Amino acid sequence: MPLRGSPSKMKGLSMTNENDIKDVDAHSGVETTGHSWDGIKELNNPLPRWWLYIFYGCIAWAVVYMVLMPALPALPFTNGSHTPGLRQHSDRAIVNTTMAEVAETRRTEANALLSASLEEIETDRDLQQFAFAMGDSLFGDNCATCHGSGGQGSKGYPNLVDDVWLWDGTLEGIEYTLRHGIRQEGDDQTRFSVMPRFGADGLLEVSDIRDLTQYVVHLSGREADAEAISRAAPIYAAQCAFCHGAEGLGDRTQGAPNLTDAEWLYGSETSEIYDTIYNARNSHMPAWSGRLSEAEIKALSVYVHSFGGGE
Repeated sequence: MPLRGSPSKMKGLSMTNENDIKDVDAHSGVETTGHSWDGIKELNNPLPRWWLYIFYGCIAWAVVYMVLMPALPALPFTNGSHTPGLRQHSDRAIVNTTMAEVAETRRTEANALLSASLEEIETDRDLQQFAFAMGDSLFGDNCATCHGSGGQGSKGYPNLVDDVWLWDGTLEGIEYTLRHGIRQEGDDQTRFSVMPRFGADGLLEVSDIRDLTQYVVHLSGREADAEAISRAAPIYAAQCAFCHGAEGLGDRTQGAPNLTDAEWLYGSETSEIYDTIYNARNSHMPAWSGRLSEAEIKALSVYVHSFGGGE
């Protein structure tokens, strides 16, 4: 049955013929899609032309990319891989080529590092920078766990930043320590010294160890029991002076620490010194020869020496 009245007089409706009537939003005058949610109508606005152009451009770009570059996966003719594209582009091949170039560059610089002395490395800026870069990476991977990321050390692990060295702190000395380690079994050239366990092995009485503790406290310039110092003097001369020296200045040829300064590897409290004398402290450091290449040991030596504590 045809509707009565003209389309212009029918509020909210638009009619192109008797069978095509569309809903028009009264506020905006725009046709709706006929959808409504909670009384809210969806307007049938056309998409902006600029958005359509970008959308069509993206489709065109995707088609071109699909033809030129690796794109479609797992097609029957790709043997479970993907279409290679007309450019035969491969990120994996690019990475392999780049890594080969980097390895070749490092090999060349490493050879230059091997042929140079440690002193030459420190005076050649290019070699020094290469040694620092390699040494930084090696230190972080192999040494920082014990000595700290900046070489500052911790209780039981030497500080590499100061100028206190149990052994040789020169470039050559640092390289030797890295190469052969400290108390490393299986290496005849390792740095080696042994402090007796005066209490644990019954070499001294507990009372003597207490007196000796006061004597060591006195050597470091701190207040101590005068009577204990007097009793311990002959014990120190007989048991300790051979390594630490008569005045307690230590001996780096044997890795014996200086007892007169304020640097204590295992703590300076009276109880900690007593425990050191009673049980001894004989820590180990790995020998890096065989684990690291010659060039890496050289680079690591220069890096450690650069901390500022090297001689």
